[in-house]
Amino acid sequence: MAKELLQKDVLESHIHELLYLLGENPDREGLKETPKRVAKMYREVFAGIGVAPETALTTTFDSEGYDGMIVVKDIDYYTFCEHHLIPFFGKAHIGYIPGERIIGLSKFARLVELAAKRPQVQERMTDQIVAAIEKVLNPKGVMVTLEGQHLCMCARGVKKPGSSTVTTVKKGIFKEQETLVREFERNIAAN
Repeated sequence: MAKELLQKDVLESHIHELLYLLGENPDREGLKETPKRVAKMYREVFAGIGVAPETALTTTFDSEGYDGMIVVKDIDYYTFCEHHLIPFFGKAHIGYIPGERIIGLSKFARLVELAAKRPQVQERMTDQIVAAIEKVLNPKGVMVTLEGQHLCMCARGVKKPGSSTVTTVKKGIFKEQETLVREFERNIAAN
């Protein structure tokens, strides 16, 4: 607890100093509580640092021979670009062909959320989600697509709002059977 309080105080102090270095008066009324609020927000949005994403995938079940595709799509995520520490956000789509185990569908949302609670790049986040599913479920195949809008590209630099980035990782039979890839893509495109 003492370590957490120290980190909290140190983080607030650094945010106060950052405001000062930017030319602001961190002690004026509108900014006085900002270091405390920002420190609290950072502790929340970076709560996944040091936590293995697969820890979100608890309680698996026997697949009872089911060998069709399972797709969970349109999972919202919000994370921070590790290069600029500004948000990027979007949707995750997960498809897998079970082996012997399946998992509660809400666990995929928890997995995406946990993978997002750290400074990220979209490519690594996609890989981390796939790796966690492979490690816990050992499916016949898994495919994950992330769509993302990056404020580092929309609000600064080249300033191209509306642009999006798509990353996809395929493992197992998704790499071998193009018909499964097309089925997954049809599933995530369907309303």
